[in-house]
Amino acid sequence: MTNYQVHVTIENKPGISDPEGKTILNDLVMKGTHKNISQIKTAKMLKFSIDETDKETAQSKIKEICDELRIYNPMVSVVKIDVFDV
Repeated sequence: MTNYQVHVTIENKPGISDPEGKTILNDLVMKGTHKNISQIKTAKMLKFSIDETDKETAQSKIKEICDELRIYNPMVSVVKIDVFDV
């Protein structure tokens, strides 16, 4: 078994409102700083450590956990799963 770090990034699909990102952008615009920034999108990241036989199995198990626990809404969210050797 090998220990892997698995990062799960959850963000809104294109076209889905991101109020937190808009609030951060509006704050920058109101302050008059960083006028060259036109959009900010927020995301949530979960970091798992898992012992598995290979990267593919680690990714599959974490995806299964996220689906089982309903950590994200597939109707509005995009999920990216990255696996790293420790």
